[in-house]
Amino acid sequence: MARTVAVLGAGVGGLMTARHLRRLLSDGDRIVVVDRSFGSVLGLSLLWVLRGWRSPGDVQVAIAPSRVPGVELMRAEILAIDPAGRTVRTSAGTLAYDALVVALGAELDPAATPGLAEALADGRAHEFYTLDGADALRRRLRPLAGGRVVFAVAGVPFKCPAAPFEAALLAADLVRADGRSHPVQFDAFTPDPMPMAVAGPAVGEALVGMLKQHEIGFHPNRALVSVDPGRREAVFADGGTEPYNVLAVVPRHRPPRVVADLGLGDGGWIPVRARTMETGAEGVWALGDVTVLTLPNGKPLPKAAVFAEGQAEVVANGVARHLGRRAPRPWFDGRGSCYIELGGHRAAKGEGDFLDESGPKVTLAEPSAAFHEEKCAQETDWLRRWTR
Repeated sequence: MARTVAVLGAGVGGLMTARHLRRLLSDGDRIVVVDRSFGSVLGLSLLWVLRGWRSPGDVQVAIAPSRVPGVELMRAEILAIDPAGRTVRTSAGTLAYDALVVALGAELDPAATPGLAEALADGRAHEFYTLDGADALRRRLRPLAGGRVVFAVAGVPFKCPAAPFEAALLAADLVRADGRSHPVQFDAFTPDPMPMAVAGPAVGEALVGMLKQHEIGFHPNRALVSVDPGRREAVFADGGTEPYNVLAVVPRHRPPRVVADLGLGDGGWIPVRARTMETGAEGVWALGDVTVLTLPNGKPLPKAAVFAEGQAEVVANGVARHLGRRAPRPWFDGRGSCYIELGGHRAAKGEGDFLDESGPKVTLAEPSAAFHEEKCAQETDWLRRWTR
């Protein structure tokens, strides 16, 4: 009997899952990917836009149907998910499924931090998780000749645990790139006790060292709770305030509304089994940023595209076996890596096993030009793989 698999979301996880499924399922089985636009931005390149190494047009992706043969692409808004009825209601009609894969990612929620949405709207604060935001921050920083630049995290979890510190490093590199002496102070604030806390103290301490080496102040255990754009002050949970000339914020993140409405987990995120990505709903899998995957040490797996890519084959294998097709046993190994750009076309590389029973085993290699080139190759591969 022919079966239908609905894949919600055309990001890294959704597209890779669809590709793996097409290889595993029979020709008569339908694989339908639902997305509002099938256009996206390369997340790994946004900070290069901030630095000025990429233009906005360089990092936009339009998915070519020819790159996913045998997969239906449904351009529609997802309105509701009904696991009991095995249907997804969309702006293009209702889609019935035999198995469902949720890969809808995470959304920014600046309104959750008082004053931030207004400050972003009128340019008195910035973010770098969108293409427009990263480009606007670059334009604000390039002519900066003095003052204080503050990078602050409004809450956890957030996508890419290295992003606020990498952004601070690249912003400093941008301002100092012409070799002139700029009396600009850079500071990074985070609710966590160290950068990339989930990776362990050795990685965190190494990152703090890199920040200090580049004259960027590091301020742990300080969560941004509001913004006063009139005074140009950032307000923190400990009651302290910090003045700024330029404020760059990691806004709070939230799951998409249709996911939160499912009520599968606290905060609306979808809890999944660590090795199989199964959810608590029959016939439903989830992967990537929309999930909560609890590690053996009790901390959540970071939200990063590298994990979504690794989870895609695991999900496809699980779905195929659920539908009675032959497939390897699903098993997510928990391995991942990321690059941390320091400026000067040099990057450090962190990689390791996040699902080790005794805690994440992650190492951070010394910065080099070779790691920057590796990241460039990843960018090129993604564009070649999915676009015309």
